[in-house]
Amino acid sequence: MPRDLDDSYGLPPGSSREEKPAPELPYAPADPVSSRPRIGLIGCGGISIQHLRAYRDAGYDVAMLCDRSEGKAHEAQKKYYPEADVSADFRDVLRRDDIDVVDLAAHPGDRATMYEPAIEAGKHILSQKPFVTDIDFGLSIVEQAEKKGVRLAVNQNGRWAPHWSWIRQAIASGFLGEVTSVRTAVNWDHNWVAGSVFEEIHSLILYDFGIHWFDIVSCFMGPRTPLRVYASTARAPTQRARPPLLSQALIEYERGQAELFFDANTLFGEQDCTFVAGTRGTATSCGPDLNAQSVTLATADGRARPVLEGKWFPDGFHGTMGELLRAVEEKREPLNSARNNLKSLELCFAAIASAATHLPVVPGAVRKLQD
Repeated sequence: MPRDLDDSYGLPPGSSREEKPAPELPYAPADPVSSRPRIGLIGCGGISIQHLRAYRDAGYDVAMLCDRSEGKAHEAQKKYYPEADVSADFRDVLRRDDIDVVDLAAHPGDRATMYEPAIEAGKHILSQKPFVTDIDFGLSIVEQAEKKGVRLAVNQNGRWAPHWSWIRQAIASGFLGEVTSVRTAVNWDHNWVAGSVFEEIHSLILYDFGIHWFDIVSCFMGPRTPLRVYASTARAPTQRARPPLLSQALIEYERGQAELFFDANTLFGEQDCTFVAGTRGTATSCGPDLNAQSVTLATADGRARPVLEGKWFPDGFHGTMGELLRAVEEKREPLNSARNNLKSLELCFAAIASAATHLPVVPGAVRKLQD
């Protein structure tokens, strides 16, 4: 029978289309068992809403809200944590002996000035993404935190988006074998940034948005060392935002590759898809947006379609803080540690440099964001 008419075409060798029950995997956010450390949130801008929603629903104790525009902190207090204290000075959070963890949700330039004081105060830290704009500076902060016994994690909340988290666990459990390729394609409309401060970021799609995808590729590929990154950007003819909204990157590994495709000027029929292939199976996830996703696992035993609960927003934010709190409780490095996240930033910075030079770039060779 011709391959284009064969029912098994597109499946791993020896696999079938028989439907099987999906394996039970621990994809949902997990909470600390014995305690609920008190949290201070620094930076009450737009994304902090997702943080506070997640923390409130998880029953986390947010003791203080801080923003240099104190009115924003009061708004967040009124809506999410009426009993929390409010301040315009982040040092007030660090002075509180009853606050164990700080959530640094300020902008990257402001965060860079807050890491060292927070570490010196002995506070465990969840940093907003992207962690830093300078790899060497980030490494020095990581080393300071480790020396002080401070757990430093990054809010790469996509790791706990239900579909990506389930695929992560499927890989960790051996269902896919050795991962050989990852392909992601995101088509959506990002023109909402027109007229906002985000327009000042030339590499907006690869950097501020794409870091989630570089990070999840790094997770899926595990400890393997990426060899080269090739990337390009372009402007779409109908886009309203200033930065180029079309971007793509190809990451080369010794025995594998990853492809990231972004079209942020998709005005109709938005779609977000992920395909992960391994030596023992494949995992796919697809849907009309980041939250509504259908996952399929295909192996020699057949196909499994897990029914997943939750959404990236806000469950991903629950996952990042929950993992940090568990790491504090268990005295270990969090899965979303800043040291681990530097690998993702190396991929991202290499892609931005490649797009600018039209040449392949070795991850780690570019130490600073070039934008």
